[in-house]
Amino acid sequence: MTSTSDNNTTLDAFLGGQLTLEQPAKGYRAGVDPVLLAAAVPAKAGQSVLELGCGTGAALFCLANRVAGLSLTGVEIQPDYADLCRSNAVRNGIAADIHTADLRALPADLRAMSFDHVIANPPYFDRSQGNASATPDRDMAFAGPTAMTDWIDAATRRLRPKGQLTLIQKAPRLKDCLQAIDDRLGTVTVIPIAGRTGRDADRVLITAIKGGRAPFRLTSPVVLHDGDRHMRDGEDYAPAIRDVLRDGAAFPMPD
Repeated sequence: MTSTSDNNTTLDAFLGGQLTLEQPAKGYRAGVDPVLLAAAVPAKAGQSVLELGCGTGAALFCLANRVAGLSLTGVEIQPDYADLCRSNAVRNGIAADIHTADLRALPADLRAMSFDHVIANPPYFDRSQGNASATPDRDMAFAGPTAMTDWIDAATRRLRPKGQLTLIQKAPRLKDCLQAIDDRLGTVTVIPIAGRTGRDADRVLITAIKGGRAPFRLTSPVVLHDGDRHMRDGEDYAPAIRDVLRDGAAFPMPD
């Protein structure tokens, strides 16, 4: 991590330095979750991807780093973050169309489009529960005013038939996500993510197909770290997760 000249932002390396993102020094800062989200998207060259709430571009650009030849679109409600996302696209040589917009009121040209993949990392907390953060942009990212039903509905509307929704969320909000998924989506799969063996999952990856008909599936958990507790200095990610975070590998989906 290096500070920029005004110290309001930092330059942060992702994927072992393959990607560099400028992010606010304070407020919402992308970490592991958008990298895991990007790794879980089974996109192929030539397909189109929309990210709702793209922030400074971590998930969208990690995906672009792994899969060449994608058509990338992002939507971000906070103008400062959208501007950083645009500059990060240029910094990393990635072509992307970034809209500054509320996902509940998308521009007409975007409403006319459909996508092979829609991805999202919706706010982890329900604004009706608890107090707002003192940092407005952080509060927007972690809670925000937009209901989960609006996130899922906006994603579903923008998917083309047989297109896939992929999102990552904290485990306590799984109920909200499933309640927001209506019969336009099917083939719903939930992949629990646990920090260590023997611990409850604290995150979930959710995938769904527009018009899918396969039964609901709850997979075995994916464990991020080796061992049941931290035993030494330094990181101790499981090998497959380390490959995701450092090399940009695909997420190790359970069989």
